[in-house]
Amino acid sequence: MSDLGLLSYYLGTEVHQKPGSITLCQEAYARKILEISGMTYCNSAQTPMEVRLKLSKRSEAPEVDSTEYRSIVGSLRYLIHTRTDLDLAHPVGIVSRFMEAPTSEHLAAVKHILRYVKGTLNFGCSYVKKKGAKDEQLHGYSDSDMAGDMDDRKSTTGVAFFLGPNLVSWLSKKQKVVALSSCEAEYIAAATAACHGVWLGRLLGDLLDQELGKVLLKIDNKSAISLCKNPVDHDRSKHIDTRYHYIRDCVEEGKVEVDHVCIEDQLADILTNSLGKQKFLEMRKRIGVAAVK
Repeated sequence: MSDLGLLSYYLGTEVHQKPGSITLCQEAYARKILEISGMTYCNSAQTPMEVRLKLSKRSEAPEVDSTEYRSIVGSLRYLIHTRTDLDLAHPVGIVSRFMEAPTSEHLAAVKHILRYVKGTLNFGCSYVKKKGAKDEQLHGYSDSDMAGDMDDRKSTTGVAFFLGPNLVSWLSKKQKVVALSSCEAEYIAAATAACHGVWLGRLLGDLLDQELGKVLLKIDNKSAISLCKNPVDHDRSKHIDTRYHYIRDCVEEGKVEVDHVCIEDQLADILTNSLGKQKFLEMRKRIGVAAVK
């Protein structure tokens, strides 16, 4: 074995470790993606996707080279998993749905994402240890849009978990079933977040060799919160698949605590919608994605 000192570079991820803080960035890999796609000298964009942009598989725009499209989107998917950029998770997830037969309309959305990457090459996540902070609570946000997919009308789940002020895990994924109401879409997202939160709690408990308290989950839909706390099936919710009632058991057993958060403070909103410029920049700052170099 050889001791190479502190980790500084791993699979395209640049790691900078200082006393009390660690920063992650992928500037070199992001530049390589721009070079391969021919976007090295493009103008930058301040948001990764246009507001209220709706893409469909039934687009009548001319078809483009699917191999090139898949190559660029695949590179972007690796970027969001290693650059720790929660701000790119939703738009990259959207363009990933059109791998089979992409059109110029879909490619234009991909190029818009690349323009955003051009303007945020030195962005990443910072993990800071506050002085005197010992037991920082694991807390998360869950959110959902309503029938956002134009083809199958399925909703998108957004989940973000923080340990203290630091973002540690996130998810932006299309739901497997069609929700019949915004309450149901939010409830399904909350169930997904509960599974993720319980797993993170167990992992942290093993790493710290101690039993952690309940995970705090913040939801911006009061009807979904009531459904989580009330074990009685109502007529309007009895059709929901039993797998999504897992969160009820977690609440009853004290593993998860659900709390209401106003829409303005719902940090997972960036994982389910293409936001306007001002709100997007505000949310990006609050989740901890900023220039680190």
